[in-house]
Amino acid sequence: MQNVILLIHLILTLALIGVVLLQRSEGGGLGMGGGGGNVTTGRSAGTAMGKLTWILGFSLFATSMALTIIAAQNSSGASVLDRLSDRPAESAPAPALPDSGEGLLPPAEGDDAPLTPTAD
Repeated sequence: MQNVILLIHLILTLALIGVVLLQRSEGGGLGMGGGGGNVTTGRSAGTAMGKLTWILGFSLFATSMALTIIAAQNSSGASVLDRLSDRPAESAPAPALPDSGEGLLPPAEGDDAPLTPTAD
């Protein structure tokens, strides 16, 4: 069921993108677009493309809510943090470093070893 709703959701998304791109720009969005002929009116006429955009947008919202509800039901009531704390942490042994006789600490005082590598 989740896969069917997800497929419908993806189809609605592509259709909404197509419908929005096909609409005529009626001005003012980002300072771009065609004329401001109906600036004085509060709302433009409801065209078929505008109504289709609203229908697709509402349908996209409905499928998003349905997918969220299905995912919440499948989560078995436990959060990710609960699942992590239920299992004891298995600590892996630290990898053994090759012992070259030298540590990673800086040289002690009075040690005259060079601090920079040489090209010997």
